[in-house]
Amino acid sequence: MSKTSTQRIVEFYAEADEASRLGSNWFQLEHARTQELIQRYLPPAPATVIDAGGASGVYACWLASLGYQVHLIDPVPKHVERAREASRNQSDHSLASAEVGDARRLPFGDATADAALLLGPLYHFVDKNDRLACLREAHRVLRPGALALGAGISHFASLLDSLTHGFFDDPNFAPILDRDLEDGQHRNPTGKPLYFTDAYFHRPGELSREFLSAGFQVLEVLPIEGPGWLARDFDRLWNDPTQRERLLNAVRKMEREPSILGASSHIMAMGRKRP
Repeated sequence: MSKTSTQRIVEFYAEADEASRLGSNWFQLEHARTQELIQRYLPPAPATVIDAGGASGVYACWLASLGYQVHLIDPVPKHVERAREASRNQSDHSLASAEVGDARRLPFGDATADAALLLGPLYHFVDKNDRLACLREAHRVLRPGALALGAGISHFASLLDSLTHGFFDDPNFAPILDRDLEDGQHRNPTGKPLYFTDAYFHRPGELSREFLSAGFQVLEVLPIEGPGWLARDFDRLWNDPTQRERLLNAVRKMEREPSILGASSHIMAMGRKRP
């Protein structure tokens, strides 16, 4: 019997180390910009935040350290245990909860949260109906006027990644890229972790329409990394504080230029539950 996308995704993350990924290479830009956008849009602490698909708690524990009441849900048991461990290590600012669960069925009451983070589910639910179920569930648990922040992977991320990082001409990658560009359905039959796991790669307008379909008012859709992730010598730039700030400022200045959205590896939509 063939594995479902959910099984493949859970197995991928059971082997991968999501926390260390965000501390290396251009993923450091993803991490820094995601934190920046979260802080820009979240209400002040001690607001209640649901981090659905929160992995090993990188963002959840950071927000808890700032005084937020954070509930983490993730389908990967290893992630939840890592999040609990990280929470124990900051006992003065621990997570409110960390549980194995499904972003389509959140264990929280109606209108009980001040914000929801969806930083993984919207690209790992490869079926549109599942993505809409996830968004509608976030809408349900949010208080009127509260925000959901959802990340998507750009429709063109595989093309740009392969051209910049040297695997465009890999014959095993060619059919993966062809399908990504055709319908956004990313599959990796090669077993190479470099080529990721099952995902859906959004066009920016698609991400907006999904938020709208779930009942949200879309405030903005912004690039997370912009084109900064394509830097040829990223580590050298990032390790130089002056160049790092220049890079971040350049991305900020391009935030609201629509043509930049497709050049970003990740995009983020901000949706408000109408009062």
